[in-house]
Amino acid sequence: MSHSITDQPTADPAGEWDTWRSERHRALTSPTGNLALVETRWLPAGERPDAEAARAGRPRTVTVTTLQRTDLVTGEPEHGLRFWDADSDAVRHFDRVDVFPYDPAWVLEATYTPVPGARRVAFEHIRDNGGTRDLVVPGDITLTVDGRDYTLGAFDDDGTLLLVFGDPTNGDTTYGAGRFLFVRRTEDDDRVLLDFNRAFVPPCGFSDQYNCPMPPRQNRFHLPVRAGEKLPVFRGGFPAQH
Repeated sequence: MSHSITDQPTADPAGEWDTWRSERHRALTSPTGNLALVETRWLPAGERPDAEAARAGRPRTVTVTTLQRTDLVTGEPEHGLRFWDADSDAVRHFDRVDVFPYDPAWVLEATYTPVPGARRVAFEHIRDNGGTRDLVVPGDITLTVDGRDYTLGAFDDDGTLLLVFGDPTNGDTTYGAGRFLFVRRTEDDDRVLLDFNRAFVPPCGFSDQYNCPMPPRQNRFHLPVRAGEKLPVFRGGFPAQH
């Protein structure tokens, strides 16, 4: 999905937001969507994953993929397997993600200033017990919200800027560890759009098998961001944290 925009306002932003919500629901419930992840298995040092062998003998609804990260202690590549089940308990019990009503006031323009070189910023991750992982932050995003100036750091997520942010709604109305937002570029290289109506619950809000980055201090807003997704809702008493 492209996150580029033009300088021309869209004719029906609320309608496009409804479409985004529908697409989001389809993605979450897909065979390898956030709700389908049932296990992330990290292998011993030096061992390489074999997804086909790991898939053998499992139900037809299961997909196995590989992934890699850097070991926090040794700095060496660490390999793993992910197991997805299209018929997982989470998929079967999922109802919806609650959202705030669409609010055009939360579509904010910001200035983007690229930083030369590959600047890496330490992000704490949910499952690293206080450890940090360096992510590439290619530029600074500056804007003023409610009279306060912010310089936000969004990291490079496969060529798209992804903002991890926190605000006072976290843990009450919205997901406790913060939310994610794709930064939308414009035709002007030094201007970006932050549409907080599309702020979304991170993958770890749907499966505890993800290891999501948490908002660094500079990405925490002082006022409640009452826009975007709130929390997942499940049927039948299924726990939101599973």
